[in-house]
Amino acid sequence: MSARRAAFVLGSLEVFGPLSMDLSMPLLPQLAKDLHTSGSLAQASMSVCMLGLAFGQLVAGPLSDRMGRRRPLLWGIALFTVFSLLCAVAPTIEILLVTRFLQGVTGSAGVVIALAAARDIASGIELARLLSLLGLVGALAPILAPVAGGQLAAVMDWRGLFVVLAGVGALLLIVAGTLLPETLSAGLRHRGGFAATGRRFGTVLRDRLFICYLLVGACTGTAFFTYLASISFVLQDGFHLTPQAFSAVFAMNAVVAMLGSLSNRAVVRRAGPARMYVVGTTATAVAALALLGTVVAGFGLTVLLVLLALVLFCYGVISPNSSALALAGHGERAGTAAALLGMSTFAVGPIVAPVVALGGAADLTMALTMAVATVLACVLVWTAVLPRLRRARRDPPTVEHRADDAGEHHGASH
Repeated sequence: MSARRAAFVLGSLEVFGPLSMDLSMPLLPQLAKDLHTSGSLAQASMSVCMLGLAFGQLVAGPLSDRMGRRRPLLWGIALFTVFSLLCAVAPTIEILLVTRFLQGVTGSAGVVIALAAARDIASGIELARLLSLLGLVGALAPILAPVAGGQLAAVMDWRGLFVVLAGVGALLLIVAGTLLPETLSAGLRHRGGFAATGRRFGTVLRDRLFICYLLVGACTGTAFFTYLASISFVLQDGFHLTPQAFSAVFAMNAVVAMLGSLSNRAVVRRAGPARMYVVGTTATAVAALALLGTVVAGFGLTVLLVLLALVLFCYGVISPNSSALALAGHGERAGTAAALLGMSTFAVGPIVAPVVALGGAADLTMALTMAVATVLACVLVWTAVLPRLRRARRDPPTVEHRADDAGEHHGASH
């Protein structure tokens, strides 16, 4: 595939995560009232979807290493469409939480397989550039979804938005079925059973540099999903923005994140993924600390929005470089490595976000959580990632690592 076609198709597949959450975000307060539940449980409907997106990748990613990318992907999209319809008819918050979780599990196939397919196509700096391009396409969902959700709120309730999600799933099924070729050749697939899958997970998890990327991803994911889960309540309840005004603000922030990905694509060939990763993580921590100071000082909505936009710009820089660096040494296990990488991002944030909501989803709790998470990510990058990255560039692969690869191929031959 050409870079543009790959970016369009794979970027479209990555919209499952943001689209599942962002489309209904403007109507979370209405959902809480309609199902006679609390704001915290309404936010939990986003959190369980994120958890499904996280842990579903642990199945879809390794499965795509065994079966190829297309079959697990098409099944995942089809089931996502079905569970979206079941969300639309959920009579209670308990049933909605279950169907939202299953919606996330099935939608995770698009998220993880898109990343694995990108690693099949490219590596190194070119992978970082491709992932930046995917970020541009994928960012259309956060831009369009809240705007569409805010406008649709005038003509339909939250149930109607889940029907819209089902329609989007059906459309993406057509796109994937007609435009995405198989990117993993039969000779590179691992035919072993559970034991071979366990060996692949073990090989990736013994890579200490990869583990550092997972930890940093968990921290930045916590900050990002805290923003997603809190911002509608902060702006609509705290600053009294209408759903339409909130949608416009959220869309502008998504444009800024898109500009971060575009900037990264423009300069990563000269600076390199590692340098852009370090700069992006450090700048995110500085911006989040400034956001916290602004909230404490009470500087108001305008300054808060500017600093939030800066955090999201930096996130757009971090994301493609983080994935490119983490997958660099695991091309033969791209699905498994991508699953662990995606899980680290999606799993931690949903756990933290409802806890933040217990404080009333106020701007202070949101800003404090984002600041702590991004500062921790920055510290990990400087103290753990950079030293190991330098050693990895200097030292050859270990005998143990090569033996693991040999064992995988031996298992595949049987």
